Amino acid sequence: MPKYAHVISTGSYLPEKALTNKDLEKTVDTSDEWIFQRSGIRQRHIAAEGELTSDMAIKAAKSALDKAGLNPSDIDGIIVATTTPDLTFPSTAVIVQAGLKAPVGLAFDVQAVCAGFIYALSTANGLIRTGQAKRILVIGAEKLSSIINWEDRTTCVLFGDGAGAVILEARDMEGEKPSEGIISTHLYADGSFKNALYTNGGVGLNGLSGHIVMNGHEVFKQAVNLMSEAVNKALEYNNLKASDVDWLVPHQANIRIIESTAKKLKVPMERVVVTLQNHGNTSAASIPLALDVPMRSGMIKPGQLALLEALGGGLTWGSALIRL
Repeated sequence: MPKYAHVISTGSYLPEKALTNKDLEKTVDTSDEWIFQRSGIRQRHIAAEGELTSDMAIKAAKSALDKAGLNPSDIDGIIVATTTPDLTFPSTAVIVQAGLKAPVGLAFDVQAVCAGFIYALSTANGLIRTGQAKRILVIGAEKLSSIINWEDRTTCVLFGDGAGAVILEARDMEGEKPSEGIISTHLYADGSFKNALYTNGGVGLNGLSGHIVMNGHEVFKQAVNLMSEAVNKALEYNNLKASDVDWLVPHQANIRIIESTAKKLKVPMERVVVTLQNHGNTSAASIPLALDVPMRSGMIKPGQLALLEALGGGLTWGSALIRL
């Protein structure tokens, strides 16, 4: 019998240290009011000294495992979406596998920056539907504080550290298309916009990680248009209207982008999950972090339809329609 990928649990982790807008006022020429009005962010979390992306990923994974009542031995796949891996190699996913003491199974990283979690989710969905795994941990984890130029007030106020995770489980599917779990995913990229958001370092370029460089105006314009297109593609593919979706779960980058996208899609803000005020832009971690909050609070009910969407450097973007 064909399989579909069902989301059985979510989990998240934020480092203990919270860096507020008031704290940033002391180090760069900015203000709490300026940051909040332009981004919607009040604070971001910063990893402790020596705390790695894999450490945060492991904690988010354990959170999801505990909620599901599972052990690491129940997992046969781990995919980590990250743009800030611990090492050039091996992948952060195999470090997480070792840290969890998970059994031999597939483990690898996905790099699509802020859209990374959507890409990882789509990849995991394909592996489950083709029978290559039964339960996959999909994790978005970032230590962006390590690639931020803390003297650049246009970027240092936006980004933070953290990790989020979901557990996907194979379920028997009746019919040709799933009606539950991951219903469809839609992935895109356009390298002609590679200079809109990037780091000025890399292994092949100069052996350095570099710092985040962003053309904010260009990213804003493309984010609203392209994420709206990705959402509409998901709706069209599944013969749905925006009103059929219970929750829009956007990449948590900027409240103005979120509000503009929601307005373009005619989705009221009361049906949009917004958490960026508490953690800022955590790149690949932002969607699983945003999803975990309403899942744990009970705001998202079993059986409701959620539409996830994100855009990141590349430019890469995409959407995923999930019945939770």
